[in-house]
Amino acid sequence: MKVFLTLLLAVVFGCPILAQTPVARNGKLKIIDGTLVNEHGVAPQLRGISLSWSLWQGRKYYTPGVVSWLADDFKSSIIRASMGVQPDGGYLQQPEEQKGLIVNVVDQAINNGIYVLIDWHDHNSNLHVSQSKDFFSQMAKKYADVPNVIYEIWNEPEKTDWKTVKDYALQIIPIIRKYDKSNIIVVGSPHWDQDVDKAAADPIKGYDNIAYSFHFYASDPNHQEGLRAKADKAIAMKLPLIITEWGVGEASGDGEFNVQKTQTWLKWAGDNKLSWTNWNVTDKHETTALLQNNAPTNGGWTEANLTPAGIFIRNVLRELNK
Repeated sequence: MKVFLTLLLAVVFGCPILAQTPVARNGKLKIIDGTLVNEHGVAPQLRGISLSWSLWQGRKYYTPGVVSWLADDFKSSIIRASMGVQPDGGYLQQPEEQKGLIVNVVDQAINNGIYVLIDWHDHNSNLHVSQSKDFFSQMAKKYADVPNVIYEIWNEPEKTDWKTVKDYALQIIPIIRKYDKSNIIVVGSPHWDQDVDKAAADPIKGYDNIAYSFHFYASDPNHQEGLRAKADKAIAMKLPLIITEWGVGEASGDGEFNVQKTQTWLKWAGDNKLSWTNWNVTDKHETTALLQNNAPTNGGWTEANLTPAGIFIRNVLRELNK
């Protein structure tokens, strides 16, 4: 009788009564045998959007309305909050202001039932260990075991080696695990998160639910077969990967938008059941920006507010995440 009434209400009032959010469907994420899986042991392949640096043009889009629009209209199952650390106005200079931007986004993502990456968006994290420890200590205390939350502890290590990245991770992971025993922690890899094969050769041991970030720019001539081969090698070695950032353009964020190359990368990600967030929510005049100049800062975007990248990615998400 209860099931019948539920179905009747769904017919009368519409399907949302039966709809489940991405977190309701998948629950707490974990790593099993080198793969990111949901609470049922199935790879969920989360797909969504990365906010831009919490600075410059992208800062104004760190609003609850944007998060809800990405969840409801774009059908994002995951978003990424990219907290700028080192540039002027970033966390090193304005920690409380930057932390406030991130918390607002994370809290809204939780309300919308989607996953959210808390991204320490820094190219030189090994130089800011004490600040990172303090930030992730606060985040882990606040969001301990909230299933929506994923910690990304170093965005795109630049000119450094895997030993440096690993040493940094081994200082930050215990800080998070002191409070949050099981949520996913994403570790960076050398060369702007491309050399995942090097991480696979010497992975972090002694901690559960550790994943590794992999980045690519789909139209970049240097990000084609050779880069996929690195990731293929890491996957074969059972290194769990999450594509925490990728763009339709080139590594600069600008350049060509090659649809065929982008489709090749999307198929590869799908074949490997890899979760991803696309770069990025900003109205900056560049190829990978999703928004046209002065798009509303609380969502509600029409197609006229979207760039070619924005229209393409919205269509992809609405098709794949339906």
